[in-house]
Amino acid sequence: MIRAVVFDLDGVLLDSERLWDQARREVAIGHGGHWRADATAAMLGMSSVEWSQYMRDTLGVDLAPDRIVELVVAGLLEQYRRRLPLIPGAVAAVQRIGRRWPLALASSAGRPVIDAVLAIAGLQHEFQATVSSEEVPRGKPAPDVYLEAARRLGQPPRACAAVEDSANGIRSAVAAGLRVVAVPNQDYPPPASVLAEAQVVIRSLAELTGELVEQLDEDGPTQDQTAAH
Repeated sequence: MIRAVVFDLDGVLLDSERLWDQARREVAIGHGGHWRADATAAMLGMSSVEWSQYMRDTLGVDLAPDRIVELVVAGLLEQYRRRLPLIPGAVAAVQRIGRRWPLALASSAGRPVIDAVLAIAGLQHEFQATVSSEEVPRGKPAPDVYLEAARRLGQPPRACAAVEDSANGIRSAVAAGLRVVAVPNQDYPPPASVLAEAQVVIRSLAELTGELVEQLDEDGPTQDQTAAH
C-alpha cells in the first residue's frame, strides 16, 4: 500500500532544464570554459557538488566549484523571479495528491533553489519534507536522495511512490525501492529500457490521479496498464 508520494522538481514540476542549461552555459563560456554537446545530458540528476566539479574538470571553467554553483544559481533564480516555468498542471497535481498522501520533494537542485521555487509557486506548505541531493552523499542515479526522503516521511521506501521524468531520476527511485510513476521528459526522454523499470508511464501530470497512485501495489510492475499511452 502506498502511504506517501515523492515528487522530483526539475522536469516534473518545472520546465527548467533549458534554463539550467542556459545558466551553466553562460558561466562556462564567461569563465574560460567551453560547452560540449553532451554536457546537458551528462549533468542531468547530478548534485551541485557533482555538476560544479564536472564544469571545472570537464568543461574547463576557471573557477572553484563553490563559485561555479553560486554564479549558476544566481542566474537561474533571476530567471525564476521573472517567470517561474511551472509545467501545466503542476500545482493542481501536487495539491490533488497531497490531499490524500503526505508529500516529499527529492531534487537535484540545491536548497536555495528548492526553497525559492516552492515559495514563488505557493507550494511551500504542501510538502512534509524536501531533500536536496546536496544533503546526501551521492546524487541521482544513486538512491540516496529518495532514501532520505522516505526516512524524513517516516515511511519505508516500498510504501512510497516517486514521480520522475529523467533516466537518472527513475534509476534513483528504483534503486531506492520506491514505486515509480514516470512522466518522460520531452527534451531528454529516458530510453525505453529505463522507462520499463517504472510501474506506470503517463503523458502529463493531468493523468496523475489518486486512483492511479492507489494501483501502485507492492507485488509487481503495472506497466501493462499504460501500454496504450
